[in-house]
Amino acid sequence: MLDAESLWQLIERRAEADPECELLVDSGGSRMTNGEFRDAALRTAAGLYDLGVRAGTVVSWQLPTWNVGYVLMAALSRLGAVQNPIIPIYRDREVGFIIRQIAPEVVITPSEFGGFDFAAMIARLTEGTATRHMAADRTLPEGDPAVLPAYQAPAERELRWYFYSSGTTADPKGARHTDTAILAAARGMRACLELTAEDINGMAFPLTHVAGPIWLASSLMAGLPNVLLDRFDPAAAVDLFGREKVTLGGSGTPFHLAYLKAQREFVKTRPGQRAFPYFRLCNGGGAPRPPTLHAQIRDEVGGLGVVAGWGLTEAPILTMSTVHDPQSALDDSEGRAMPGVELRVVTLEGKRAEPGEEGELRAKAPQLMLGYVDTGLNADAFDADGYFRTGDLGTIDADGFVRITGRLKDIIIRKGENISAKEIEDLLFTHPRVAEAAVIGLPDAERGERVCAVVVAAEGAGSTEDAEPLDFAEMVAFLKAAGLITHKLPEQLEVVDCLPRNPTGKVIKRDLVARFRD
Repeated sequence: MLDAESLWQLIERRAEADPECELLVDSGGSRMTNGEFRDAALRTAAGLYDLGVRAGTVVSWQLPTWNVGYVLMAALSRLGAVQNPIIPIYRDREVGFIIRQIAPEVVITPSEFGGFDFAAMIARLTEGTATRHMAADRTLPEGDPAVLPAYQAPAERELRWYFYSSGTTADPKGARHTDTAILAAARGMRACLELTAEDINGMAFPLTHVAGPIWLASSLMAGLPNVLLDRFDPAAAVDLFGREKVTLGGSGTPFHLAYLKAQREFVKTRPGQRAFPYFRLCNGGGAPRPPTLHAQIRDEVGGLGVVAGWGLTEAPILTMSTVHDPQSALDDSEGRAMPGVELRVVTLEGKRAEPGEEGELRAKAPQLMLGYVDTGLNADAFDADGYFRTGDLGTIDADGFVRITGRLKDIIIRKGENISAKEIEDLLFTHPRVAEAAVIGLPDAERGERVCAVVVAAEGAGSTEDAEPLDFAEMVAFLKAAGLITHKLPEQLEVVDCLPRNPTGKVIKRDLVARFRD
């Protein structure tokens, strides 16, 4: 395995070791070897240098999951710029908030992508400021690498990245990150998944997510190529991932559900065959997953199943399962703490939890952010002992396996009693006519909050008289039979076509609350 102290050093070392081995393949047909990637990054670094980008220059960029997105990431790393990758589906509200907060000197986007005019948006958002916009439509500025100053590796805690959470609160939170954090997460993921040069990673999520540079670093460490989809479409994934013999089916619950659905469609015309015949495993994270999903992926899609991890934009991949974990742990845990990660569980009453006891998960880790861009958020983000307060509820058992049970903000308080939304969601997912479920608390004058279940009907439900969507009485009977106590039973059921999700797959519950409150 190769290793380095910075992302750029890792790029150089892999290019020197395996210049002819493929690193990137994108859905637009672009292919790049390790050597070609390094050389393209150097030319782009020179082009940006000619345009005034220097070490410490703040550059925001919003490119789809194209090879040139990774080239830009590498070029900015070579220059020592502070880069701010932005999720491509962000629009005026989110992008405007980010630009106002960090005041980048340069913003790089496509002119247009997916029917949206990015150039017009940036013009609106930067009017009257010193921020410059550069359009990059699968091409980037280039120059002679001879103009570049000698590379200076960043210090261990030197700011190199701004990542904004795609969380479900009103405004995104900006996390200040380092190469040290990115590489720490990458090393742990490479080890847990036992990545080798024989693997091929299928990347269906935005490379501008914090996992984008982590996957680049992991693949450089292991010497494996990445196959990139710029917009996720299950049919396109079946075609591209099959053609490129992808072995790693990332990268989170919405994608795994889509793979499962694609497999079920595939076998209707090709019984006994696999839609993704080369999958070794489906790596996961970023969003809660139903407890039966691992077994369904394993048994139907193929391979080991879902090998899950848990983390946040502020502290990516704090835990991860391994390929050697017992099936019982793969079924419902997020694995154990990554190397160097210290976890503790603190109950809602503020005491250290015992093994298996629920509480808020808190962490110290080499992949932890330096702090928020808005320093006013830091006081509440860390406890008195310096542990980051993740806001996730969970347990750690005697063997160290972490199980996520919900979010602190996802506790519904009904008549003074705490109810876990995730507990009900997990039960609802096991109903044969439920494809997805989200449970929310709605304001209620009598109860404080009432429990509302929002479900997406499984395919076929409602299409015949024998397959009606789940109704309220049946839901209640099902949950009672599953052992849910009476005071946790939902008082309302809503059936929807789809759940609103952010770019990492988390359900945006505030949208559901706004839709279904009185």
